[in-house]
Amino acid sequence: MAQRFGGKYSPDPTPEEGDAPTSPAQDIGTYRDAKRTRAGGRVNFLFLAPLPLIWQAFGNGASAMALNLLALGALLLAAWLTREGIFAQEAYEARKVARRPGFPRKIAGSLLTGLGLGLAGFAAGGGVMAALVYLVAGTALHGFAFGPDPLRDKGMEGIDQHQTDRVARVVDQAETHLAAMRDAILRSGDRQAEARVDRFQTKVREMLRTVEEDPRDLTAARRYLGVYLKGATDATIKFSDIYARSRDAGARSDYMMLLTDLEENFTAKTRKLLQDNNSDLEIEISVLRDRLQREGIHLDS
Repeated sequence: MAQRFGGKYSPDPTPEEGDAPTSPAQDIGTYRDAKRTRAGGRVNFLFLAPLPLIWQAFGNGASAMALNLLALGALLLAAWLTREGIFAQEAYEARKVARRPGFPRKIAGSLLTGLGLGLAGFAAGGGVMAALVYLVAGTALHGFAFGPDPLRDKGMEGIDQHQTDRVARVVDQAETHLAAMRDAILRSGDRQAEARVDRFQTKVREMLRTVEEDPRDLTAARRYLGVYLKGATDATIKFSDIYARSRDAGARSDYMMLLTDLEENFTAKTRKLLQDNNSDLEIEISVLRDRLQREGIHLDS
């Protein structure tokens, strides 16, 4: 979706109550955080390339029609799997702790691409050898162009499996809320509100990455990633429905103030999670010293 960049000479509307003031440098930083997906032109081409098989399917007999339609279906399914595999890999790469995708979508896309090209080649009268050449070449070229899926878990060495599973569930739920929030704000048709939500979601994802790096922080962050984030999503849905109908400036102002408060709270909590937990360490050392002293062991200060 196209976004308008603000700047010194840009005709931006005057910020309303609740909008946090931003400088052009801050605006650029906000947009820099929103990385563009790699599922772009090459994947879109995969959906368009097999369409001529529709015309090849008719006028050449029943067998040719069946083979061409099967080839078309295989190639379209391969394109869809490839796109989903790229999305899954981007989510995997964005996290420091992540499980490998449950199903290797890009590898399956490579195999289906080869199968589809093989069927199309055989339908064109090339024979079995030509079909095998298309199959091998199509599979290899697709695999070279898009690469394999992540095949190993990342960042889980030495981490308790139960804690990791709990974090993974909370992160997946939080990402579901963020996606719903993003879809909802698009309905409002307000560019400033969309940019404001993007900035808030950046702060939320900073907390998600912090919890992934140290699952022990999950207990302290659970309310933020559950109750507060769900409330922000519900508020976004209600605001978008109201603002799309009435363009109510009061509702917009209240919503912007809510996002400001939430962003400040998420930022403060994340900063606290990132601080060195020296107080806990000092308590543990003190308890250990007391126990050793009760055992008759005295440590030099």
